[in-house]
Amino acid sequence: MAPDLFSPAAVASMPRVEFAFPGPLRDRLVAAILDGSKTSTTGLVIDYEHEGDPLPAVGDRSVVVDSAGRPVAVIEVVGVRVVPLAQVDLAHVLAEGEGHADVAEWREGHERFWHGEEMRAALQDPRFTVDDTTPVVLERFRLVADLRRVG
Repeated sequence: MAPDLFSPAAVASMPRVEFAFPGPLRDRLVAAILDGSKTSTTGLVIDYEHEGDPLPAVGDRSVVVDSAGRPVAVIEVVGVRVVPLAQVDLAHVLAEGEGHADVAEWREGHERFWHGEEMRAALQDPRFTVDDTTPVVLERFRLVADLRRVG
């Protein structure tokens, strides 16, 4: 890859993507992206709608930021599906690279996050909850550049 593709100016022009909220969870997720074990993520359609952001599309590139807001990687979307929460499959769960053994364990952890104070505050809904019918975005991506090693 040509270094100019990931120059500071090029990186600054790309959309930023944040995994979880700053802190230990984001740090673990970013580390998993950088080591290649995390190649998928799950988002809530309502979160995209609340933020006024379009859903990801195949070919989109984004800059992953760490807990300090520093750009650390560029990822490219390679697949997107919108499904009800009840239809999340084991292949997606395993590709999230978070060590969940099955879909039930994955869902428990994600519900804890989505029902958490930070997420409810971000959605401006103190009673927000998910159920089997909640639409989720299943995004697959590939690591394009580890910005810690560029330039």
